[in-house]
Amino acid sequence: MKGYQPESSFSDEVSAQFHDTRGDETACVAFFASLAGDGPTLELAIGTGRIALPLANKGIRVDGIDFSTSMVDLLRSKPGGAELNVKIADFKYVDMSDQYSLIFIIWNSLFNLLTQEDQATCFENVAKHLVTGGLFAIEAYVPSFLHRMVDNQEVKTETIETDSVRIGVLKHDPVHQMLENSHVTLSATGTRFDPVVQRYAWPSELDLMANNAGLELSDRWSGWNREKFDADSARHISVYRKT
Repeated sequence: MKGYQPESSFSDEVSAQFHDTRGDETACVAFFASLAGDGPTLELAIGTGRIALPLANKGIRVDGIDFSTSMVDLLRSKPGGAELNVKIADFKYVDMSDQYSLIFIIWNSLFNLLTQEDQATCFENVAKHLVTGGLFAIEAYVPSFLHRMVDNQEVKTETIETDSVRIGVLKHDPVHQMLENSHVTLSATGTRFDPVVQRYAWPSELDLMANNAGLELSDRWSGWNREKFDADSARHISVYRKT
C-alpha cells in the first residue's frame, strides 16, 4: 500500500474504537490467568488494556508494550491503567529488563510486523524475556479464507446504515504473504479510510520461528475455552514453551 505507515492504523479516532469489547473478554482473561500462575506477565501490543486491566485485577502483575501513544493514553485513562508498567516501543525488540512466566499477543497483532524477519526477531526477543518453562501465547487467524478471493482481491460490505455504508477492500500479495486492507466509510459527512497492512503466517511457519528461538509448541486450540483446533478452524491460539 503506497505511503502506508503502521501509525495510520492507530490514530486517535481509530484507537477510540478499541474501547469496544469483542465479547470474549471473560474467557480470554480466564485463559491467560490459568497460564500466568503467579506471573509476572507481559502483553505485546497491549493497546487500551482490554485484556491487561481485568487480568491485573486478578492480582497478576501485567506489563505491556505498544507503539501507539493514542492507545496507551486511553489505557492510562482507565481505572488502574496508570499503575501498569507500559513502554511506548516496537515490541519486536524492546528490552523490558525483566523476565516473565507468560508473554502473550492477541487479535492478529503479530501480523502487524510486516516481514518474516521481523516476526522471527519477535520470537527471539520473547524467548530472551521468558523464564525457563515460561509460555508465549499467540492468537491469530488462519489465512484459509484466501481461496474465496478473485484475482487476489475482495470487496465486502461490512455495515449498511441509513446515512453511511462501510466496505472492506482487500488485496492479497501471495508472494510476500501480504494483505493490504482498507475499511472505507462513505457517509453524508464525507469519506473515511482506515488502512491496515498485515504479513500473515501459517501456524506451521510460526512453529518454525518458535523452534528457531528455542521455543516448542505446547498446545494449540481454536478458542479461549480450549476448543479443538482442526482443518475448519478460522483462528488458532498457540502456546509455546521455553525449553
